[in-house]
Amino acid sequence: MSSKEISQVFSSYQKSRITFVQTVAELVKQPRNIESMMQKETGVMELLRPLLLDTEPSVQQSAAMALGRLANYSEQLAERVVTSEILPQLVYSLSNENKYYKRSAAYVIRSVAVHSPVLAQAVVDSGAVEALVECLSQFDPGVKEAAAVELAQAVVDQDPIPLLLLCAKEPELSLKRIAVQALAHICSHSQELAQAVVDAEGIPDIAPLIENSKVKKQACSCLSHIAKHSVELAELVVEGEIFPKIFALLKDTDDPLVRKNAATCIREIAKHTPTLSSLIVNAGGLPAIVDYVSEAEEDSKLPGIMTLGFVSAFTDTMASSVIKAKAIPPLGLALSVAASDHVKAASAWTLGQIGRHSSEHARAVAEGNIFPKLMEAYLSPKSSDDLKAKSKRSLKFIIQKCVYLDALFPLLHEKAPQNILKYVVKQYAKVLPNDIDAKRRFAESRGLAKLQLIKTDDDELMETIKLINTCYPDEIVKYYSPGYDKELLSKIDEEN
Repeated sequence: MSSKEISQVFSSYQKSRITFVQTVAELVKQPRNIESMMQKETGVMELLRPLLLDTEPSVQQSAAMALGRLANYSEQLAERVVTSEILPQLVYSLSNENKYYKRSAAYVIRSVAVHSPVLAQAVVDSGAVEALVECLSQFDPGVKEAAAVELAQAVVDQDPIPLLLLCAKEPELSLKRIAVQALAHICSHSQELAQAVVDAEGIPDIAPLIENSKVKKQACSCLSHIAKHSVELAELVVEGEIFPKIFALLKDTDDPLVRKNAATCIREIAKHTPTLSSLIVNAGGLPAIVDYVSEAEEDSKLPGIMTLGFVSAFTDTMASSVIKAKAIPPLGLALSVAASDHVKAASAWTLGQIGRHSSEHARAVAEGNIFPKLMEAYLSPKSSDDLKAKSKRSLKFIIQKCVYLDALFPLLHEKAPQNILKYVVKQYAKVLPNDIDAKRRFAESRGLAKLQLIKTDDDELMETIKLINTCYPDEIVKYYSPGYDKELLSKIDEEN
């Protein structure tokens, strides 16, 4: 037999497998075809099972899709999938790099689990939970969505939440970790799912695990997903007595994800109400959060920065606590040097929440040399639209409260954006008429000269400049006006 003839044999086999599996996948779309296949005992499941490990990706995917549709049709067929030992192959195949196959495999697992608690337990026993959780870390959003939906739906439909919580109490650490992480992913989807875990008395079981060195990462993640949905759920998480224990995790040296998950949990609690934020402050959490922002790498800073912003936004007293915790320097550093615009934008927003309350708050921010950094972020062509918007808004908030004129001086120049400049000039107009020392310093530092250089079509800005000029004798204003030196020299020429 020639090599060509041998090649044709393999090619024919390849085409036959593809044709068979794709045809079956199409046939089982119709319930009447499924009933006909099962009545004739075609052995379709036994034929499809080895194709799950086929070398051709399209064959694998079609086989999984066909099995999913069969399992979804009835509990009896789902039981056949289990007794045919198809689940272990699916779990093994979830490590396959083909993203489309991952989705189909997740569909089969879900189709089995939805029918009964017994089948749901069979899915758990097969190791599918761990495999699906691993899929949740995949880059492809379709894979993550398939894994998340199938896992969550299986749990909700068959209510193995109590079983997962029992697993979380088991001494076997790998089982404990997987159970808590599965609960975390369940809680992440909706308030209803999170409430289901809470109703099963999940918080008293999960909250103490933040002190377990092997499960603390998953426990913090689960609690954060519960807390994020509502005030009531966040309050229940706090009642789990996580403060101040969770603050210590912000300094965990073993795993950056432990620190990030702890910071995320604190953020999800802080965002809801002044009362919840004050619990963090009163429990001594701010210094730990500030240290976290200083020490965390890049995007990991984000939950800590947002927590400081939420706390500061609610009341001037809590904003003062944030200032006393020395939060402004690390926030300013993140604003100026972070690689991510998301981190910069969050820092800009948080600084605005701190400085917008009063002149004292604004001065504290201004003395941290924040104005030039906000201005740079606002004007940079490399900045995202979100970063520009948040920087502009924060500049406006802080400037409108700032009466510390020395800090405003760097913003007072003719090339400054007029939509920012008008707020700066207004602050000078508020202070200078009633402060003789400030008037003198403004003139001697050539602030008055800078004011005369501003050219604008904005009537409001021009009127404000005129108002400041009326604070000085005409001779002084004229002296600091552009071209006055040439006018003096011309008078000398005239006298000669």
